[in-house]
Amino acid sequence: MRKISERKRVVVKVGTSTLTHRTGRLNIRRVENLVKTLADLQNAGHEIVLVSSGAIALGMGKLGMTKRPQDTPGKQACAAVGQCELMYMYDKFFAEYSIVVAQVLLTKYVLLEDRRQHVVNSMERLLSQGVIPIVNENDTVAIDELELEVGENDSLAANVATIANADLLVIMSDIDGLYDKDPHVHEDARLIPEVGKITDDIRDLAGGAGSALGTGGMATKIKAVEIAHAADIDVVLMNGKNPRKLYDLFEDKPVGTIFAKQ
Repeated sequence: MRKISERKRVVVKVGTSTLTHRTGRLNIRRVENLVKTLADLQNAGHEIVLVSSGAIALGMGKLGMTKRPQDTPGKQACAAVGQCELMYMYDKFFAEYSIVVAQVLLTKYVLLEDRRQHVVNSMERLLSQGVIPIVNENDTVAIDELELEVGENDSLAANVATIANADLLVIMSDIDGLYDKDPHVHEDARLIPEVGKITDDIRDLAGGAGSALGTGGMATKIKAVEIAHAADIDVVLMNGKNPRKLYDLFEDKPVGTIFAKQ
């Protein structure tokens, strides 16, 4: 397996739990650390694509809501408001390091074969000009994820990695990696540092959804790994609580769980 430090084009996916406090409000310190670290990695020669959740949660905060809407139009409204907040935040923070960002909103229909090449072309041009694409599902008009609540931004990130011809997909979540048992229940749960082929035993380790603000659980991470592995892309699952751990990852130190395609 190639060293992580040798991977040039990297897709980083951050979940809602990474970007926000439990209140739903923006975790400013964490976002600033994430942006600073990604900017530094880009300056070091890596090409970065950021797949970011958080639009609905940020919209909730902007609208003064404390509970996630249960109806689809309510979620769409939060997404529409929150997407503005999300891009304003990234544009402001990345600009401090002289890095240009671009908004890329996708739906599953745009990724179909007859339209997919347009996304590939756009992504290649942006990366060639040193731009960091900020990718999200267009929840304002694409309601599949909103209604199913299946955390499809993990699968979206894997598809983006495939489209971008990435060398690595990094999924930053609210868990350190894949454990041999549920760490929320079992104190003796042990982190699995490396996983090869996704087997039924690995799938059985996948649990339910994570925080109340997000929708994804370990099962969606495993699904994303399978999508990435089909394109020969390795995946790292790590905790997003301390974005500076990305430095350790790209210095080839053990971080999270590496799902290495075999």
